[in-house]
Amino acid sequence: MNNNVIIMEHPLIKHKISMLRDENTGTNEFRTLVEEIAMLMGYEALRDLPTEDVEIKTPIETCMSPMISGKKLAVVPILRAGLGMVNGILALVPSAKIGHIGLYRDPETHEPHEYYCKLPSPIDQRTILVVDPMLATGGSGSEAVTFIKQHGGKNIKFMCIIAAPEGLARLQKDHPDIQIYVGQLDRELNENAYICPGLGDAGDRIFGTK
Repeated sequence: MNNNVIIMEHPLIKHKISMLRDENTGTNEFRTLVEEIAMLMGYEALRDLPTEDVEIKTPIETCMSPMISGKKLAVVPILRAGLGMVNGILALVPSAKIGHIGLYRDPETHEPHEYYCKLPSPIDQRTILVVDPMLATGGSGSEAVTFIKQHGGKNIKFMCIIAAPEGLARLQKDHPDIQIYVGQLDRELNENAYICPGLGDAGDRIFGTK
């Protein structure tokens, strides 16, 4: 595993992912778990956010104390399942700006196509956190990062809850310059490009659709 890939080892993350997998976990609980996992993973992914010392007046005295610097964070969910992770990140960084990238997967070729892209400006000065619960073939994730780079994004991190080895390998190959945060690395993709053992369709389970 390259050093640009971080697989989460925290027992709380592992525990919550196991609950996510369970087919008996209903929509409401599933949605809450996705948010909680995103928050726990985000805590890890954002440990290198730049800070600068600012003057703070405490009840005792004035001191210099670190605050997050620069244009802060942009969270970019890949629609629609990525939306489920946004509130978890916002719980940590309420001032973050949010972009959206919409991709759909061709049912024949499994290749992604863009149908929507709206990013906060100026994107080049922000730390950009791209979120999607599942990294399956890696096609959508890789395309999303490509779009962001085309719009001027530079400091990009990708965060997924569950990844297949195939998708992780593709994202690494296409974008060796980004950091990738993975909650759990699963066994493989099946012939329908679903992650095994996975958790089914994350979008359907977050939004209660079939």
